Amino acid sequence: MSQLHQLTPPLKQLRLSGILETLEARNRAAIDGHWSYIEFLERLLEDEVERRAQKQLGLRLRRAPLNTTKTLETFDFTFNPTLNRQAVLHLASCDYIRRKRNLLICGPTGVGKTHLAQALAAEACRQGFDVVFVNAHKMLMHIHGGRADGTLERRLATYLRPQLLVLDDFGLKPLAPPGPEDLYDVINERYERGSILLTSNRAPAEWPDVFGNPLLASAGLDRLAHHAEVLVIQGASYRAQGRRRLEQEVHIESQSAS
Repeated sequence: MSQLHQLTPPLKQLRLSGILETLEARNRAAIDGHWSYIEFLERLLEDEVERRAQKQLGLRLRRAPLNTTKTLETFDFTFNPTLNRQAVLHLASCDYIRRKRNLLICGPTGVGKTHLAQALAAEACRQGFDVVFVNAHKMLMHIHGGRADGTLERRLATYLRPQLLVLDDFGLKPLAPPGPEDLYDVINERYERGSILLTSNRAPAEWPDVFGNPLLASAGLDRLAHHAEVLVIQGASYRAQGRRRLEQEVHIESQSAS
């Protein structure tokens, strides 16, 4: 057994798999580059730190959970030139999360709100923040289900713990009791303690109607908007392009058949 292979058992025992994976390559580079012992050790430790960082990132992305194909790199800024790209890139710095501010993304259906929310959530994961991404209606259904099996507090805590909670498609469906109360509890408990990123195809002026409870709507929305960045996306639906193309193709085929 070579000297390097003799290091395998203790490295595994210490769970230093990052060092284990690159040890032979680093050893060859150290010999060829005449590294000092300190340089050699420094490179090995860098490998271990990087491996652990990537592992933690993977866990955060899976826990969120996020569609990893929805990134800022894959977002089509050219489709909607009215969208301020620099403002979006500034939001990707996650300063609003560090300051425990909220982010509200509003706009009509199909303009890329969910894609942007996924991309910004992924950036937050890369910067070490814990994230939960959930459809707003599904979150409220999940919380309500806890009343039946005695897990209400535990389920509620799921949405209070992360540093960033992403609520997608708020207002797509009206809130039925006890939805308004549960949503208020989430907003109130997170107020100035953690950030909420919320997407909605309704204008903020319509949000009180979604609550159906004027008192809770006023209190909850005041807290949601008090420390909030707002990103409004205008324009036509990106998804509608595909629908129009399909309609044109069907029309052309119908004409050919006739």
